[in-house]
Amino acid sequence: MDQIKTYQKKDSFLKFKNKKKFENNNISIKISKILNDKKLINSFNQNEQSIIRRLESDFLKNLLKKNSTQFKLRENTIAEINSLDGDLQIINYLIHRYRYEIFPITKEIDKFPPLIQIEPSSICNFRCVFCFETDETFTNKKSGHMGTMKLELFKEIIDEIEGKVQFVTLASRGEPLVSKEINKMINYTSGKFLNLKINTNASLLNEEKAHTILSSNVKTLVFSADAADATLYKKLRVNGDLEKTVSNIKMFVDIKNKHYPANKIITRVSGVKFSNEQNFESMMKLWGDLVDQVAFVDYNPWENSYEKKQNNISTPCSDLWRRMFIWWDGKANPCDVDYKSHLCVGNKKGNSVQELWNSKEYNKLRQIHLQSKRAELSPCNACTVI
Repeated sequence: MDQIKTYQKKDSFLKFKNKKKFENNNISIKISKILNDKKLINSFNQNEQSIIRRLESDFLKNLLKKNSTQFKLRENTIAEINSLDGDLQIINYLIHRYRYEIFPITKEIDKFPPLIQIEPSSICNFRCVFCFETDETFTNKKSGHMGTMKLELFKEIIDEIEGKVQFVTLASRGEPLVSKEINKMINYTSGKFLNLKINTNASLLNEEKAHTILSSNVKTLVFSADAADATLYKKLRVNGDLEKTVSNIKMFVDIKNKHYPANKIITRVSGVKFSNEQNFESMMKLWGDLVDQVAFVDYNPWENSYEKKQNNISTPCSDLWRRMFIWWDGKANPCDVDYKSHLCVGNKKGNSVQELWNSKEYNKLRQIHLQSKRAELSPCNACTVI
């Protein structure tokens, strides 16, 4: 394989630290007992039971320290499991976590994607140096790429995937809190998903939005921040203000502690490792007492997807089997590296999520990647995601 550094989304943390420590062995034993609950297992359909049997085989091998598939209990996964209520939620979560991690390896397609990423807004108030929002041909109002999702379309998506998809992220190319409908959107998801995540730069977070998030069933709230130094932060997150970001996150934590002490939401500060000026230890020092997790993710040159030099990577992209993006205007896209929708597989308006995920257009992309021909596709031919 060539020497280009690849970016794997299934385990994308370059550095990761949990405030809370969990015993891996204890969790594994607990899960093994749940997997042996025949009455509980029989409550699932045949397809789900098949995945459970594969899970059981993996966990047995892990407990015996034998080789298994690449399904592992990572720190973020263990934290999510510990935030769940009861055996039914845990086994249901594991089924969908297995689909998310293993199906991209085995190249399996189910009726619905393991994860759906919904874009409330493609508009962002920041211009981070490593982001496609710096591309003026993308952000120009005349380009047609800028907008916010209508609540009616959002509800239509949620209604279709409820009970079928458990991993949902509200975020994509823009800042989700830009949407004037974001509170109504979050409220509409309440109680419908086991693993709902929101990514935000926290600059537009206020008390009303904090209460909305904390009174719903948001599982993970990710605050995007890449530095602990105000000057470096502003250099990386252009238009951003570290003091304001810290203040807003402190406000969120105060509201949680005062009004929602039993809420099990996981908070994370996640930064893009872009330059040698960034320091994980200083990130931990600033954010460690405010949030549950601090992480750096690998940098992938999102900011110039269509201008990068073509590489020799032929490994199929895991995202084609892992997630589907639905953008503010209903366009369904296989990834956000292709932020101008060159690879768009259709539109949610007039099509179901299931139809789009299993469409000829989507399967054609998968086949091209499986045939080691991603060089024929742009921006796949210059992308480092595998």
